[in-house]
Amino acid sequence: MKVDIALKKVVDESYSITIDTIPELTFNKKVAIVTNPKVAGLHLAYLLSKISATDLYIITVPDGEEYKNQQSVDLILESLFNHRFNRKSLLIAFGGGVIGDMTGYVASIYQRGIDFIQIPTTLLSQVDASVGGKTGMNNRFGKNLVGAFHQPQSVYIDPYFLSTLPKREFGAGVAEIVKMAVTFNKEFFEFLEQHDLHNKEVLKEAIKQAVQTKADVVAQDEKEHGLRAALNYGHTFGHVIEKQTAYKKYLHGEAVAIGMAMANKLALKMGLMTQEEVARVEKVLHKYDLETTYSIEDVEEFYETFFLDKKSSDDSITFIIPQGIGGVKITNECDKELVLDVLKEF
Repeated sequence: MKVDIALKKVVDESYSITIDTIPELTFNKKVAIVTNPKVAGLHLAYLLSKISATDLYIITVPDGEEYKNQQSVDLILESLFNHRFNRKSLLIAFGGGVIGDMTGYVASIYQRGIDFIQIPTTLLSQVDASVGGKTGMNNRFGKNLVGAFHQPQSVYIDPYFLSTLPKREFGAGVAEIVKMAVTFNKEFFEFLEQHDLHNKEVLKEAIKQAVQTKADVVAQDEKEHGLRAALNYGHTFGHVIEKQTAYKKYLHGEAVAIGMAMANKLALKMGLMTQEEVARVEKVLHKYDLETTYSIEDVEEFYETFFLDKKSSDDSITFIIPQGIGGVKITNECDKELVLDVLKEF
């Protein structure tokens, strides 16, 4: 006997991304703003001046990648249960990528799914983490290995928040911008070569182009079955670096910048990039004080950690390799010895 369940997706999960001053937001429901002490101290009063809700709560979790874990998720969930949130309630992620990822993940699992809004406050989260619906947390095996695809209801990118961004956080965001330009948009990369992102109008244009690039990719491949994996250029290497340094030495974007340098070296050995193109990418990264060097203590251990990457399988590792500038190759057929040769250079 057999019973067929014919499920058809009838919900339109499209949403808008606003790149401008946050408008007045009114909600006839319970709302919780999830943030951390640093962001709250700098910008919570500004956000509260824009929001009105039936009931409004503030949930604060510790600041830092090392707190993107089950304990923080449980803290958020416990607050929602204590305040009797229901399926019509709303979460607002107010912070960087760590806050956005965890808040989105909680929204995906609380009572099997409630709405959430992204209000990213770092450059990295504005151009990357807040867009696309990837949510999750870290565990002892690696980064973002527990999570769900859960699209936000909307995203509000307000450049105002970047006025207090530390230099390193700014550079970390630039790394994600460069990532998208190298893999998908040669003209955008040339724009980055020719302009200074410290200029407010230039930065606003770069944010728009980066968000549009990612939005176009996500629209074609929401659940990362193919093309969207290319957005992980630099991440396969970078996630290993983050894990080896216990998420404390490098910001995510800083690790990605080093990871891009590693991927570029692999592309060079595979004949997919020229030495000139490798140098051009590094020059843009160095302009924002991003490192492209790293000291690997155990090459074999570094290589084995690749297998914890979500894109890898039992016996193969998926690498995202740039093809020149503006192109990308997703492959699980990189010769191990070739990869080891690259790692030995670091």
